[in-house]
Amino acid sequence: MRVGIGYDSHRFADRRKLILGGVTVPHLQGLAGHSDADVVAHALTDAVLGAAGLGDIGTMFPPTDPQWRDANSLELLKQAYLRVVEAGLNFVSADITVILERPRLAPFIDAMREKLAAALVTGTSTVSVKAKTNEGMGWIGRGEGVAVIAVALLDRRS
Repeated sequence: MRVGIGYDSHRFADRRKLILGGVTVPHLQGLAGHSDADVVAHALTDAVLGAAGLGDIGTMFPPTDPQWRDANSLELLKQAYLRVVEAGLNFVSADITVILERPRLAPFIDAMREKLAAALVTGTSTVSVKAKTNEGMGWIGRGEGVAVIAVALLDRRS
């Protein structure tokens, strides 16, 4: 068994869609970033790559490379997972915590789980997504952005 932890954060930005876990969530602002800034997919990608010992999302898909501008982060997760499979590992499960004050994510959690699971060629029962607030504290509490922590479990293919 191999365990990886991923973390990512992005600040809110005007004139961007808010995409979390591959789902467009209605909100006045989106997230700043080189790609679509899907902080959920980014943290999960880092967790999966970390569990496989394959580095991180910034190394595999550098933000300085124009080919990744506005990239679909679910596609980046799929590409990263293909490398994990090539390394002889399988996805087992993931647990993801999204930390933000607004918007409320409860109506979108199941859709996020479905999209993330599809990118990892697995069932939704293996991908957990939870949303928490920061109780008004710090930059997240002031509504300046979103942070995500993800843990992924992989195992060797038999």
